[in-house]
Amino acid sequence: MKTLQIALGAALGVLATGGPALARDVGGVACTTPQPVRCEGTACVPGPLADLGNATDAKTGRKFWLDYPCDLKPGEKVTFILNLHGAGSVGNWQRHYFPASDYVQKHRLVVATPTAATATPVRRWDGAADDAHLQNITDFVFDSFGKANVKSMWLAGHSQGGFTSRRIVCSDYFKGKVDGWLSLSGGRIGQAPFVKQFGPPKADGSPPDPRPAGPNPMANDTPPACDFSHIFAVGQWEIDSLPETSPWATKYGCGARIREKDIVDDKPGHVWDFSRAGYKVWGMKAGPGKSEVYVYPKCRDGRVVADVVRMDKGHTEGLEPKVTEALVKMIVGAKGGKVQGGD
Repeated sequence: MKTLQIALGAALGVLATGGPALARDVGGVACTTPQPVRCEGTACVPGPLADLGNATDAKTGRKFWLDYPCDLKPGEKVTFILNLHGAGSVGNWQRHYFPASDYVQKHRLVVATPTAATATPVRRWDGAADDAHLQNITDFVFDSFGKANVKSMWLAGHSQGGFTSRRIVCSDYFKGKVDGWLSLSGGRIGQAPFVKQFGPPKADGSPPDPRPAGPNPMANDTPPACDFSHIFAVGQWEIDSLPETSPWATKYGCGARIREKDIVDDKPGHVWDFSRAGYKVWGMKAGPGKSEVYVYPKCRDGRVVADVVRMDKGHTEGLEPKVTEALVKMIVGAKGGKVQGGD
């Protein structure tokens, strides 16, 4: 049963095979190249980032962003990414921070990027306020593009969006649908410990106070209770160190960690924390960079387990083009099939 439709109306037909026939516009959402409402640097504020999306959840009236290939053919397979922002952010910032939508055409992606409902005291994902909305969006993508055509589904989340991805990945609704979780500075299975003075700077620009002694409330080392691939990407200055082993790699019988060729980007990401840049742990102005890539090879059942450390970066600099595409390639190359009941 269709649980979501775009406010402009569904623009779907039905093939003789029973699957949806895609027009250029899906569900009334016009497909354009380049993607709509894109911006660079300080040109993003205040206007473009305030735009909450080109699509509407009919059950809640909430806007979200939907990006997909303009030349998609009936029956063509796609990879679906549900892209979640961090606390204090909004969907279009996340759409620029992890700009998977830049690669929808090349790598045949469908990317949905929503905005959390709870804004006080800071915008953040909340189960009671948001889980049904995320499920509605997922139902819409499956209905519109055809379950048989969604070869893989991934959750991607920055910071609190990453914690939220971990919270929902094995929930009753998502555990039979999600093939992978990309954590963008949002926690690792086998935690990479955050530095003691992690967080945004104080109003005067000085570092935050160190965390009190005791367990780190941002760490969660209880292994999730379902199967999926896991990629962790983080800024160098956010963590004390990257563990050399992974309990998730052990679960799937992966080989010992290997370091692949560094990714060197000569272009910056699209966005950063415009109002608080300056404390390197939190993040500076976006710039070119180098990323170290660590992969656990030959994982059972085609799973992918990997870590990516963005050197000389903190928590909020937007991802550069080459490292973004490298992450997208890992996602597309990982095992899928849950949506079709293959897991």
